[in-house]
Amino acid sequence: MTPLETRLIDLLQGDAWRMDAMRAVHRLGLPDCWTGAGFIRSFVWDRLDGLPPLTPEDVDVIYFDPADISEESEKQHDARLGALMPDVPWSCKNQTRMHLKAGLQKPYADTGDGLRHWTETATAVAARVNDAGAIEILAPFGLDDLFDKIVRPTPFFKGGRMAQYRARLAAKKWQQRWPSLVFIED
Repeated sequence: MTPLETRLIDLLQGDAWRMDAMRAVHRLGLPDCWTGAGFIRSFVWDRLDGLPPLTPEDVDVIYFDPADISEESEKQHDARLGALMPDVPWSCKNQTRMHLKAGLQKPYADTGDGLRHWTETATAVAARVNDAGAIEILAPFGLDDLFDKIVRPTPFFKGGRMAQYRARLAAKKWQQRWPSLVFIED
C-alpha cells in the first residue's frame, strides 16, 4: 500500500457518512463493486482546502456484472441503496456496458478498465469496504493528481476527446470551489 493510499483510507475512515455509504454499497454484494468519482475526488479536495465536505450531487457506484447489463438492474440497485440511505443520490452503473456510452467497440475487461476511460485522472479513483471491513482503493492512474489537486485528462480523453474534456471542466466550474486546482492538458 502506498503512502497516498494510506492517507486516503485515513480520510475516508474519518468520515462517518462516507463509511456508511460504502458499507451500504458493500451490502448489495455486486461483483467488482466500488464507489468513486466525486464521492472521493471532491471529498479529498475539500479536506485539502479545509472546506466542509458537501453532499455529492450523486454517489457513483460502479460494478462489473456481465450476466446482467440492463439499465433496469441499475435502477433496482439505486432503489435498494435508497432504502438503506434514502437521502443519498445514488447512481449505479454496470461498467460491463459503459463502453457503449464511450463509443467503443470493445467492452471493458473489469471495473478498473472502466475507470481508465473516465475523464480526469483525479476522478478515476474508487474505494470500497471489503468483506473484512477494510477499505480498498482502485486508482489506475495513482493518487498523485488527486492529492496534488491536478486536473488532467486520462489518456483516453487525450486521444481525440479533448473537446468533451474541456466542456466537462467548463460545466463543473471546479475552480470556483477549489481555486488552487491546477489544470493541465498535456
